Amino acid sequence: MPRSERSPLLLAGLLAAAGLAHFAAPRPFDATIPRALPGSPRAWTYASGAVELALAAGLALPRTRPAAAKAAAAFFVGVFPANVRMAVDWRHRSAPLRTAALARLPLQLPLVLWARGIARGAEGRA
Repeated sequence: MPRSERSPLLLAGLLAAAGLAHFAAPRPFDATIPRALPGSPRAWTYASGAVELALAAGLALPRTRPAAAKAAAAFFVGVFPANVRMAVDWRHRSAPLRTAALARLPLQLPLVLWARGIARGAEGRA
């Protein structure tokens, strides 16, 4: 399988793993939900996990890949405030946890670009 065909499946796998983690161990995700959002943090955790699973499924299927890739890029932008919250909240934690929280911030840009690249590639094949 050429690299360009594996790329959407790799991103789908990453999103599926993250989505499942939201259900398997929701507590750490609850802590990243911005307080300004209405409702319970757990509801937002489950909702974002479900979105990640849906995006993973959409990326895995060639027919839905262009739309799912665009939606994934938007999702990565949309969850950035949660990553900022985590970095702020974890600034007094141990060095490894602080580092993990801070490392998430610059990782959002490559994820957005990866998803956009998949969308462009999928549209080029359509």
